[in-house]
Amino acid sequence: MLKHRGFPGRLPSTDYQFTIRRANKKGATKIIKRERFADRSAADRRADEGFMAALWAQFGEEPFERGNLDAGRISWLFGREVIPAEDPFDPESYEALLQIDVKRAEAAFPTVFSAPESFDFGDEDDEDWA
Repeated sequence: MLKHRGFPGRLPSTDYQFTIRRANKKGATKIIKRERFADRSAADRRADEGFMAALWAQFGEEPFERGNLDAGRISWLFGREVIPAEDPFDPESYEALLQIDVKRAEAAFPTVFSAPESFDFGDEDDEDWA
């Protein structure tokens, strides 16, 4: 399982995880398309937006391997803003290739593309301890 170095592990100050630490011994959790209903909480919507911001910052328009990205978090975007980048697509593989559908992602998360600096993932290199 590929570990995406530099990718935030979670949304800061929350328990919404973006990555997993180790591969599941029973196999990768299946990626499914989850419906996002209008009555989802603001925190859930912020987690989706933060995850999309992290994906965009890390990968841009290029295809990327699922690796250690959390299947549950991907599933909230899968089939809309995140699409398979290969055919056939294996939703239960850590090596599966995914890609951001930029047009749909921009429509769903305009802040991510218009003001990417609004997402602070707590990069330790930027802190001034002097």
